[in-house]
Amino acid sequence: MKDAFKKLTIVMPAYNEQDTIREIVDRVLGVEVGLEKELVIVDDFSKDKTREILAALGDPRIKVVLHPENRGKGAALRTGFAEATGDIVLIQDADLEYDPREYPALLAPILDGRADVVYGSRFLSGPHRVLLFWHSVGNRMLTTFCNMLSNLNLTDMETCYKVFKKSILSRIQLKSDRFGFEPEVTLKVAALRCRIYEVPISYAGRDYTEGKKIGWKDGIAAFYHMLRYKFFK
Repeated sequence: MKDAFKKLTIVMPAYNEQDTIREIVDRVLGVEVGLEKELVIVDDFSKDKTREILAALGDPRIKVVLHPENRGKGAALRTGFAEATGDIVLIQDADLEYDPREYPALLAPILDGRADVVYGSRFLSGPHRVLLFWHSVGNRMLTTFCNMLSNLNLTDMETCYKVFKKSILSRIQLKSDRFGFEPEVTLKVAALRCRIYEVPISYAGRDYTEGKKIGWKDGIAAFYHMLRYKFFK
């Protein structure tokens, strides 16, 4: 089954990540997955030196797309998906919270024919940095509510690490501009009755002083988006 997949596209939205962007790019390009790789980086109108760093990368495996205004993570992902030429598409944040060395485990259920979509769960096992209690409670509440609407049994709907067959993404029309992408794409792959797998991943989370961007307002918005995409198609 692996021979059916030739190329992996990693889509990386970036916004004000000057302190981490160079290192995460090196990590992504350095991991071996047994497939050709391309990295599509979508800069969502960064106001620090992220764009200058991206302009100096100069690697033929990297495609950089610059948004002319800040539009949000969901919009950046849509842009990246449109540029992807791989058979499999994987989402990677531009910070250092998620480790590209997890790629082989994330890809395995698709490569061996078991899955159409794979989520990397921070809550199944795996080492993780101990951080904010209420943030983890919020994640679990959102996942539970999404499971109720989608009839899935995910443990981590809000994870960054989501991997898709490109053929699945081509069947989904995504609309969310910000962090509503996570529940939206989950409900839509569930509606397609995709074979979804979870694999445990490690997690080195940031706190807000270190640049974490998602906040409680995004959590409230996620509940709205779940109702919107479930009942008002």
